[in-house]
Amino acid sequence: MSRIALSDTMARLLPASEDLNALEPTGTGAAADWGREIALWPIEALRGADPVLGLAVLMIIALLAGEAVRRATGLPRALGAMLVGALASPLALSLVARAELDAWKPLIDLAVGLLVFELGARIRPRWLRDNPWLTLKSLAEALLSGLAVAGALMLLGVDQQSATLAGAVAMAGSPVITMAVLGELRPRGQVTERLLVMTAVNTVCAVLALSIWQVAVTLDADGFEWQPALAGVLYALCGSYLLGAFAGLLLERLSRQIRGTGLATLQLALVVIAAMLAAQFTVSPLLSLLVAGMVARARMGHRLQVEPQLGSGGAALTLLLLLTLGLLSTLDGLLGLWPLVAAIIGARLLAKVGTVLLLARPSGLGWRQSLGLGLALQPASSLPLLLTSATLGWPAHLPAPPAEPMQALLIALTLLQLSGPVWLQLGLRGVARESDARPD
Repeated sequence: MSRIALSDTMARLLPASEDLNALEPTGTGAAADWGREIALWPIEALRGADPVLGLAVLMIIALLAGEAVRRATGLPRALGAMLVGALASPLALSLVARAELDAWKPLIDLAVGLLVFELGARIRPRWLRDNPWLTLKSLAEALLSGLAVAGALMLLGVDQQSATLAGAVAMAGSPVITMAVLGELRPRGQVTERLLVMTAVNTVCAVLALSIWQVAVTLDADGFEWQPALAGVLYALCGSYLLGAFAGLLLERLSRQIRGTGLATLQLALVVIAAMLAAQFTVSPLLSLLVAGMVARARMGHRLQVEPQLGSGGAALTLLLLLTLGLLSTLDGLLGLWPLVAAIIGARLLAKVGTVLLLARPSGLGWRQSLGLGLALQPASSLPLLLTSATLGWPAHLPAPPAEPMQALLIALTLLQLSGPVWLQLGLRGVARESDARPD
């Protein structure tokens, strides 16, 4: 979806590892290292394998791990896949370097596109118009989450620029984790429907906030023209909407000529085309595919039948994406940065749950259901930050964000990402008690 490689984007946002290593005590004896090398010789063999072959092997391990987690704990399989990725990442065993993900990036982009399109296709845009309190709650939840995180960080001494960046990223939920887990849990009810709407709204709000943040930063930068930055942001946002609307209208038009299983193939092809055009025109793939799904739903109504993850091929891509999310995990410097990490997670939790509970009755939802919805909104990931940064670019004349706040943000996103399936199952099944009786 973007012409900027994942490793390049991570390098821009991740602080230098040598600066963060000082935050954690390290050091092992030579004997321990020698013993570890003997015990982990199969891991060393996998580490030295071809990146494509190594990641394919990890996908098989992730699939088995997901089944084991499901049977042993009853938690979603997505948790097992992400944990395998985290163990294989530089966070633990260093089996796969972030730069090695570039060979898989087209498939990763396609997997993101499938899930975001599915999210948009499951939303009824008229619901936001017919229920203004739901619209207000969705916007308030996103805005207050960002303000709460930014305010908490500034109270701990973080500069305003970094705090507002963290707040903008914290607005978003994780469409990827949400759709992957919902495809497995298959819950039905008011809470699930509102979760889809609010996840879409806070994702859009996060992209808009990051765009506004970039323009605002240029105003404070000496010798930097803000007009080109504003023009670039407007181009990306308007272009994303137009591309998404065109893809949705094209799907509605072509679907009149296709019946049966051919519709899923048409949807997949249009997702690929929209993703490639988004990369070609440097617009936001998240917004484009989300708008495409929403426009298709609005035009086609019940004629639009979207399989979870667009069928078995999409399920394989989703597994690859979940594994990749684990591989992008980072906990470097957690011991030294835990106050900032706790502030981000805590402020975000209180803001999302508090806002949903405060507007529970006016929006037509009970207290228990609202609590479940607030908990289900907790999953987050770094993908909105990575994809938006890749789309808008990071102006060369602007200083890079300070290392510690950015690393604390990525650690918090890692923890919210890895725990995302747990939050979703707890909120939807444990508290809201929404489930589908169909067997796994």
